Amino acid sequence: MKKISILGVTGSIGTQTLDILRKDRENFKLVAVSSHDSVNKLLDIVNEFNPSYVVLTEKNAYLKFKDYCSNKNVNAKILFGIDGLNTIATLPDIDMVVTSVVGMVGLVPTIKAIESGKDIALANKETLVVGGELVIKLAKKNKIKIFPVDSEHSAIFQCIKGNDFQDIERLYLTASGGPFRGKTKEQLLDVTVKEALNHPSWKMGKKLTIDSATLMNKGLEVIEAHFLFDMPYEKIKVVVHPESIVHSMVEYKDGSVMAQLASTDMRLPIQYALNYAERKKALVNRLDFYNMKKLSFEKPDTNTFKPLKLAYEAGKIGGTMPAILNCANEAAVELFLFNKIKFLDISYILEECMNKFTYLNKYTLEDLLNIEIKVKEYVKDRFNK
Repeated sequence: MKKISILGVTGSIGTQTLDILRKDRENFKLVAVSSHDSVNKLLDIVNEFNPSYVVLTEKNAYLKFKDYCSNKNVNAKILFGIDGLNTIATLPDIDMVVTSVVGMVGLVPTIKAIESGKDIALANKETLVVGGELVIKLAKKNKIKIFPVDSEHSAIFQCIKGNDFQDIERLYLTASGGPFRGKTKEQLLDVTVKEALNHPSWKMGKKLTIDSATLMNKGLEVIEAHFLFDMPYEKIKVVVHPESIVHSMVEYKDGSVMAQLASTDMRLPIQYALNYAERKKALVNRLDFYNMKKLSFEKPDTNTFKPLKLAYEAGKIGGTMPAILNCANEAAVELFLFNKIKFLDISYILEECMNKFTYLNKYTLEDLLNIEIKVKEYVKDRFNK
């Protein structure tokens, strides 16, 4: 039986991971979970799965949950904050950590898990975007497997299995194009948060959905792919695929292109990561090729959706520049969600921070944590009107 710890259990990936565990209780045991502040959802999870450890990272939610558990005689150990995340990422009796928290908060617990010999089901792309060199080096040193959970990286992971890595010509990451595909800058001047959150294909958390609308999500995935597959940026391409049926592709030197196709359901890549290298019975709707109208592909508009272009630039510069980009984006998206800035301001903030902050070629974990503080404080002070 594989014992699992889920960081970010009440989010989109976390709840879909629970669905997989729910349907395969003989092979999985949920040992530990975390949430930021979703007390009611956590109570339901504790009652159903009876995990031994529960972490909340918001103080009031932690106190409320702890008080409830004391009154109800719940046996789970209740922990708080980043120390709690680090604890449940390194428990001696767990086999795999599902990192599905949003943002840079996932970096340290993931590193701690790798150092403790835990395999990683990685849904927190920021971990590799910000600290890819550190994380990959540690994983190799500790002989840890990192299984990608993003549908695009899972697709590539599946398409390269059984093939010679030296034969790969390029990787194609597919993008839905988000809710504003085909729009001009002028048409995006006054878009609302509600409009930006109206994704045409996927049901995701707010931050990830905004990143999809700006194409920043795809930019982060490009950097993630660079580290996951040790592929130069020149060989990583993005193609807009509105139908979201082809999840990504790998082109080989003989001109063959292998693609992974499936319905728009994150349970498939999660299930593949949790059970690798075994494939389990489908939990997702199967494709109906007889009624599939079309598969279309477009070149991304990086002039209108500049974050994708900036991500390529940050990745090629390397060092701590991707961390600067990512931290600026986290802060900018938060401001947009609270109606403090306009949609197109996100791009301007990213570019300004990349030009303002000096990057380091070599870095430590402490350097990355300092960058997070400095960049986010700058964005908050400069743009929080």
